[in-house]
Amino acid sequence: MSDAIDILAPIEQEGTKAVVRNWLKQIGDRVAQGDALVELETDKVTQEIPAPCDGILTEISMNNGDDATPGSVLGRMTVGDIDRLGQTAAPAAAAESKISAHEVNRHYSPAVRRAVAEYGIDPATVGGTGKDGRVTRADMDRARDRTGAEPIAAPSSEPTPSVKPNESALARSALPPIPLTSDASRKIPHSAMRLAIAKHMSHSLATAPQVTAVFEADFTAVTRHREAYKRATKSEGMSLSYTAYIVAACVAAMRVVPEVNSQWHDDSLEIFDDINIGVGAALGGKGLVVPVIREAQRLSLQEIAARLQDLTSRARSNTLKPEELKGGTFTISNHGVSGSLLAAPIIINQPQSAILGVGKLEKRVVVREVDGADTIQIRPMAYVSLTIDHRSLDGHQTNAWLTEFVRTLESWPSELEV
Repeated sequence: MSDAIDILAPIEQEGTKAVVRNWLKQIGDRVAQGDALVELETDKVTQEIPAPCDGILTEISMNNGDDATPGSVLGRMTVGDIDRLGQTAAPAAAAESKISAHEVNRHYSPAVRRAVAEYGIDPATVGGTGKDGRVTRADMDRARDRTGAEPIAAPSSEPTPSVKPNESALARSALPPIPLTSDASRKIPHSAMRLAIAKHMSHSLATAPQVTAVFEADFTAVTRHREAYKRATKSEGMSLSYTAYIVAACVAAMRVVPEVNSQWHDDSLEIFDDINIGVGAALGGKGLVVPVIREAQRLSLQEIAARLQDLTSRARSNTLKPEELKGGTFTISNHGVSGSLLAAPIIINQPQSAILGVGKLEKRVVVREVDGADTIQIRPMAYVSLTIDHRSLDGHQTNAWLTEFVRTLESWPSELEV
């Protein structure tokens, strides 16, 4: 006789609840232990819940869009050997057991099937970034962006107008007048991530008085060093990004003004010894997540670059672990990668005391003194800003931190090992 087992939402998850996003298996499906059953979306990450055992999915307790608190029952499985269960299960399950492996692999989530209907793109032609190469909605969206596919319009119910034999070509080609106003609109339901971001940002602004200071950084020394070592690090499979230098410069500035690496309490300012730097990673229209580089003060530039590359890649494929999004003491928002010169204020990631903003790196004309004479030069420049919780920090600490941050970037020694 077969036993039943509950499929539970994880006890440890980012946030207090998650939302059921997609069931990847249907009732009657035979699954092996570890197979992905359902996707849960929190405010930070989409998480796949695996099958706790070999068996058959017999019950779905929560539907798409339902809130799943930690430990709640998502569904149930009949436990046992897959082959034996396939012979003894109910007729519906037995019929399901005859599905070929090829057909199982072609099972797509409801979100992907909606994208197929909207874009007309065959998911079999799309490279999947989900678990075991499964195609996700994000993969379909990226395929749409690459191909420029337009949403498929519903067929019109209006009859095709007839053309009179003596009607002139000019009259037939005349366009109807374009209305000056339109009441047409559409509503897109908020995802759990978007709602959580909105709540977090509103809470931050309501909690802390926030002030922003802006400096300008010359990346000439960093660019020279990066070009000298980029080929060597690339041969090792690592990308030496500008963000790695920015993280290292943050660590240097924290040593001068450690109060920036802090959290405000009503009775004290808690200054952290470990510098755990979160780096915002945009997820297109879905929002963003902030994976954390822990104990950055112990890492070399090469180690920072490798950690960044790994975290960013897994953030965009929704494979980050919840603990990799926790424990940050400071945050970097590199908004310049999407073309922004300056964004202010960049809202503090509560309960931290400060957040760094980095604008677009571009060549600009600047004045530099050479041998006592002013010269006009072209340098790679970027605006950098520090938004602070004014309860924790004052202007002189903010400016001292930015001064050291910029000095570190502008004086990067060319012979420094990575």
